[in-house]
Amino acid sequence: MALRNDIRNVAIVAHVDHGKTTLVDALLWQAGSFRDNETVAERVMDSMDLEREKGITILAKNTAVQLENGVKLNIVDTPGHADFGGEVERGLTMVDGVLLLVDASEGPLPQTRFVLRKALQAKLPVVLVVNKIDRDDARPEEVVNEVYELFLDLDADEAQIEFPIVYANARAGKAGLDPNDLADDLKPLVETLLTTVPAPEYDESHPLQALVTNLDASPYVGRLALCRIRHGHLKKGQQIAWCRADGTISNARITELYVTEALDRVPADEAGPGEIVAIAGLPEVTIGETIADPDDPRPLPVTHVDDPSLSITIGINTSPLAGLEGDRLTASMVKQRLDQELVGNVSLRVNPTPRPDSWEVQGRGELQLAVLVELMRREGFELTVGKPEVLTRAIDGKKHEPVERVAIDVPEEYIGVVTQLLALRKGALQQMVNHGTGWARMEYVVPARGLIGFRTEFLTETRGTGILHHVFEGWEPWYGDIRTRPTGALVSDRRGPVTAFAIINLQERGTLFVKPGDEVYEGMIVGENSRADDLDVNATKEKKLTNMRAASSDETVRLIPPRALSLEQALEEIREDECVEVTPQSIRLRKVELSAQKRQTAASRAKRAAERIA
Repeated sequence: MALRNDIRNVAIVAHVDHGKTTLVDALLWQAGSFRDNETVAERVMDSMDLEREKGITILAKNTAVQLENGVKLNIVDTPGHADFGGEVERGLTMVDGVLLLVDASEGPLPQTRFVLRKALQAKLPVVLVVNKIDRDDARPEEVVNEVYELFLDLDADEAQIEFPIVYANARAGKAGLDPNDLADDLKPLVETLLTTVPAPEYDESHPLQALVTNLDASPYVGRLALCRIRHGHLKKGQQIAWCRADGTISNARITELYVTEALDRVPADEAGPGEIVAIAGLPEVTIGETIADPDDPRPLPVTHVDDPSLSITIGINTSPLAGLEGDRLTASMVKQRLDQELVGNVSLRVNPTPRPDSWEVQGRGELQLAVLVELMRREGFELTVGKPEVLTRAIDGKKHEPVERVAIDVPEEYIGVVTQLLALRKGALQQMVNHGTGWARMEYVVPARGLIGFRTEFLTETRGTGILHHVFEGWEPWYGDIRTRPTGALVSDRRGPVTAFAIINLQERGTLFVKPGDEVYEGMIVGENSRADDLDVNATKEKKLTNMRAASSDETVRLIPPRALSLEQALEEIREDECVEVTPQSIRLRKVELSAQKRQTAASRAKRAAERIA
């Protein structure tokens, strides 16, 4: 096999917020990719509005750094959330080595385990970078030992365990082989990458083979397929064989060919093996398909990503306030947008439901599904979104459900509270470590449905100090009933604007989600009841005026500010008989059945049926 010594392909993988995108920033600056006077945003790779707002990476993206010795370093920046694991798996098919980034204080977390497991399965060499070495609570030696334990736990072979270690402060752009002696730049890291990550291999006699690993779109040339060329060369205008996912092969012509330089795609006439390129000319190409030689087409195996573990129902907005804020309201528009999302998102599935105006969308986790709904909302869609539910599967004739590995960091005084919360949700403690700094790390295995709605309760009980991360662990037999939200809902019984007079009386009943002046309707949830039952209330009640003066009439009453719900919090809050109304400007909770009379009738029937069975 021949080698392309002028190219290295590397993926940066890590847990969320350990500094992947910041490290890519520093590499680009030090490689001279930007002018000295150029205005460049921080975390330049996070280009989506939603990525900047949340401070996380959602889509895997690639960039290229030209090193002084003439080697081109292609870097794939991957997301750190388990929900976007499909992006990570896809990124690993494009590269020959992995840069594993670990926080010098937090150490390896669940997502570190997830991405490392995928890298080891693909037999990719690993370079460990212990980042944020400048933190006051940095503990590099213990973190390196924890990573060794993780490698052993994941059954890594001897060659994989002998990985090089680099210590870094990505924000300052410094790296070194000793935690107490960092160089002024990232040269030690770059040199370690060049010696550890192998150059791309290819067979000179092998016909063209390139795997489509990602998709993008250009307003000028249409759909772009991002490919890693395995063997052979690609030329602009070349005739190729397009090996589709369904097994058919058709001929096509490459109209445009681009290679990456820094953050830009630059037109090229030809690209060789090992290159990561973008090609135009295949309007219906999808991820996992192969570009091959028309005279000798040899398809590569289609990339498989892990199956979804969670689903939500997405449909058109059916509330009385539909059509007031958005402009995309019809079922055909929603279906078209969901189909469009399927093209570029390999870890999603969309299935029909008995209703023609709603669909079941399956994904990896709440965050991934909430990001999809948030993107649609910003595009002008009005939607009704149901409660997230776990997907079950039958294994050996028994019902199994997905379980998650949860890592929790909390101050010592909250250990008892968290243990109690997770015991109610059928969580099993795997490990507890006290670092002696006043904080403890607890690892649990919990059914995925037990974690729906857990984050809000967890942050409340730990006074906002707790840190929670979870990742898919496997399938286990059904755990039985799990109690989630202990409180009922305050449900509006009529339409109209909310009045301050009504809120004065309602705020004693529980936490409110609405403020004076908000429009409500029958069946809309206006607050959380402090008791377990639902309560129908009149949030539009006005004060009756008389011509008699009362001594108490001019007293000042303090209104408690309403609790504003984000989309993720709203999805966690709802029960089986509730849903979320999502519009470009509002997020409202409502009952699936708006009529109080029909809800009462259904509850009475269910109660009678239960009594008959008993």
